[in-house]
Amino acid sequence: MYVDLRFSILLAVVLLPLLTGYCAYTHGRSFRLWFALGCLLPVGSFFVLVALLYRQLADPGEQLLLEAKAILATAEEEELMKKEE
Repeated sequence: MYVDLRFSILLAVVLLPLLTGYCAYTHGRSFRLWFALGCLLPVGSFFVLVALLYRQLADPGEQLLLEAKAILATAEEEELMKKEE
């Protein structure tokens, strides 16, 4: 029983910093910084990161920027397809 409990705690302590770092990296933030914060404060750093990302995505200007990037990426892809033909 204690082995199972220790294993689940160890798994949470290892996975939460990795998840926090990956989430930060995919949104343009430093993986190493958020991984280190995740190691020091596993649960707290994850919720802080989620709050920061939510605040960033809730900004209307940020939404317009993301839409513009998607439009440009689509246009570049179509241009490359035309060049290949």
